Amino acid sequence: MTEQQPYRVVARHPGFELRRYPAHLVAEVRAEGAFEQAARDAFRPLGAYLRGANRARRSTARETGPQTIAMTAPFVQEEGDRPGHWLVWLVMPAGLTADTLPEPADPRVRTRVVPEQLAAATRFAGRWTARAFDRRATALGRAVTAAGLRPTGAVRYARFDPPWMPWFLRHNEVVLPIAE
Repeated sequence: MTEQQPYRVVARHPGFELRRYPAHLVAEVRAEGAFEQAARDAFRPLGAYLRGANRARRSTARETGPQTIAMTAPFVQEEGDRPGHWLVWLVMPAGLTADTLPEPADPRVRTRVVPEQLAAATRFAGRWTARAFDRRATALGRAVTAAGLRPTGAVRYARFDPPWMPWFLRHNEVVLPIAE
């Protein structure tokens, strides 16, 4: 089974869960274009990175060749600093650290540590369309505000299943960072 990003449910509210995500590593790509196209374009270099388009970090270079990295879930997308610009990433397996995570061979792929975070999340099954995610993002924003909480960052769109999974079985989430 695919490793999923861990979290702890802090509270349940109408329309969402309040979760605490631990600090974690991601490999990310910036992409431009429509929602669906940006995800497809970003997955190519991210997938190549997982399949070995990387090299061991110099500080831990016992192995010098490429390293295969296990696929994890979710595949995450958030809008960038302007419309049509996206940041797309994969959460790295829990066993890797900033020192052991291989360096990407492709300059479009960057790795970074995401600090611990409090976030509201809602799940749904269905298609990976901008409309489907936007509808849930709007509802989540309203539910968070109604609960007296304050969003602090961009909404994230999380996909948990491979593209060949029938649309009605897909597990998706919309996640919104919340002020402490």
